[in-house]
Amino acid sequence: MTDALRVRAPASTANLGPGFDCVAVALDLWNEVDVGSGDEPPDLDHIGVRAFARISDPRGRRFTWTNAIPKARGLGSSAAVIALGLVAASLLEHGRADPAELFAEGLELEGHGDNLAASLLGGVCLTWGTRLVQIADRAPAAPIVLIPEGRVSTPASRAALPSSIAHADASFSAGRAALLGAALARGSAELFAEALTDRLHEPYRAADAPLLGMVRETLPTGALGATLSGSGPSVIVWARDEEAAACEAELADRFPDERVLRLAVPARGAAP
Repeated sequence: MTDALRVRAPASTANLGPGFDCVAVALDLWNEVDVGSGDEPPDLDHIGVRAFARISDPRGRRFTWTNAIPKARGLGSSAAVIALGLVAASLLEHGRADPAELFAEGLELEGHGDNLAASLLGGVCLTWGTRLVQIADRAPAAPIVLIPEGRVSTPASRAALPSSIAHADASFSAGRAALLGAALARGSAELFAEALTDRLHEPYRAADAPLLGMVRETLPTGALGATLSGSGPSVIVWARDEEAAACEAELADRFPDERVLRLAVPARGAAP
């Protein structure tokens, strides 16, 4: 049995405003797993071990998880752990890790695939059904993450969404989603700035993510816009690359109680 395999998987921010449940960007913040031989039975309820078990028998394996991605903050922590389990199992069982095959396996565990796609592929990803594609290896702006201490339950956040919305709101969001796709495909900061407004999910999650409104009320220098990261409560401020450092410093000054991180967008996802 092969020993000493280490795999890393990135955090991610999903939705990007109007890209609800279908768009995500990988972030340069990583969870890791070390897999080796072990006599103690693994925790079969651990979501990463459950992901591993979809491809390879975890019995006789030792799993050591290192989690740098904050949990329940809207940064794809569970998706990264699932990606780790899938990639590790596939490498050990087959000697390769095909993101398309692994995405289909992991979708049942994750529920919705945008974060999982970004963790597996890296870059900027689009998903539909059981399919995924990396549409760009970077975003048109630098992501600066504001991470509050509070947590948000994704199931509870989704339960707050209405079963229907007004036609005008649906039309608005569809238009911004199309604009978002064009901005990402062209790498246009100008189009990206116009695309970051949503009426499909963000207004209904605002009560559990007050930081979004506080940031948007007065955007910092160099910011193109701000989006709720997944279901929150973390917020992503998207800054022009050349002004990202100043934007980060201003946010850290304005929000001393929040963790402020300027992160890169890794072009690759989960891998040794």
